[in-house]
Amino acid sequence: MSDNGLSLAEASAITRTGDLWLFRGYSAADRAIRITTNSPVNHVGMTIAIDDLPPLMWHAELGRSLPDVWTGEHTRGAQLHDLAAAVTTWSIKYGQRGWLRPLEPPVTRDMEDAALRTVSRLDGTPFPSMASLAGGWLKSRASRIRRRTSASEEDSLETAYCAEIVAMTYVAMDLLPTDREVGWYDPGSFWSGDRLQLLNGAKLGEEIAVRVETPAETG
Repeated sequence: MSDNGLSLAEASAITRTGDLWLFRGYSAADRAIRITTNSPVNHVGMTIAIDDLPPLMWHAELGRSLPDVWTGEHTRGAQLHDLAAAVTTWSIKYGQRGWLRPLEPPVTRDMEDAALRTVSRLDGTPFPSMASLAGGWLKSRASRIRRRTSASEEDSLETAYCAEIVAMTYVAMDLLPTDREVGWYDPGSFWSGDRLQLLNGAKLGEEIAVRVETPAETG
């Protein structure tokens, strides 16, 4: 692999369900998220790659730039997008630098089914306000409340942050423990420097930079 990482086409060809996508931007909102969460990145999403379908990205975001594959609507909050379109949007429109972080070993069919059930439950959950995002994260970190994240609790959530969406999906896939509040996680929890401890022998590889060509470069 070159020092320049992978092109988006190369990354899309190898990504599998459970792989992480991490983004770092430089807007005021991006910096605010990193400051409130003490994180080196401000966004995290997860690959959903089922059979021969194009890979999808499962994440929560403020924008309505792309249609939600699950509903066909443009919405804010938890949503499932065409992965290549999502990474391109985050890179070119939102000005974000992106990385792919592979999950090993490949997930099982049961784990994929668990991920899809989580999408079914949470798709469309609205994104929180910045105030509630910061307050919820700080309260969670301060209290370190230990509780089990059950399906009924997921259904009762009124708002969800991108890291919580990924954490809940990893919990459902038996990759993260059930005794930690999902609000404890922030995007930086999924960056290699945080040493996230996964279950059942799973591990995340190092971040791979992903290049996204601008229209001028492709033209």
